Amino acid sequence: MRHRRAGKKLGRDSAHRRAILRNLVTSLFRHEEISTTYAKAKAVRPIAEKMITLAKRADLHARRQALSYMMDKSVAHKLFDQMKDHFVDRQGGYIRILKTGHRSGDNAPLALIQLLLAGEGKTARKKAARGAKSGKKVPEKVSDKGARSKGKMQVSEDGQEKIEKPKKKDAE
Repeated sequence: MRHRRAGKKLGRDSAHRRAILRNLVTSLFRHEEISTTYAKAKAVRPIAEKMITLAKRADLHARRQALSYMMDKSVAHKLFDQMKDHFVDRQGGYIRILKTGHRSGDNAPLALIQLLLAGEGKTARKKAARGAKSGKKVPEKVSDKGARSKGKMQVSEDGQEKIEKPKKKDAE
């Protein structure tokens, strides 16, 4: 039984596990989105959220603590200088983990880890939806199957594509 044993071992010894987690956290802040196994993603989340909390504190001691954990100095500076502004309003939950399927070699469950930057929240999506309703309508893509079968595609003088629907015959 593993009562009161925090954390997953990930099938590695402690030095290898620490190195993997440090590399994953550094890569996450460098690319803002990485793909890995689901177990590693769950292990990375609390560490990455602690790094973001350090960045929100933004004092010299917090910066040195983050630099001691991250593998790349420039990524730590990016977190403290650019990214921290995106997380100021959030009280936690800075990271999203999405399951993406299974790896073909060993059938391990894969996951996508993403940073939730400002402008990706529910309120931002609602504002974007409201703006889309009041704004111009986006023309349908030519590659849509439904667009091809419903009518002819015509390009107007201003370069926008329109679908001309076939006229219905009146049943008399």
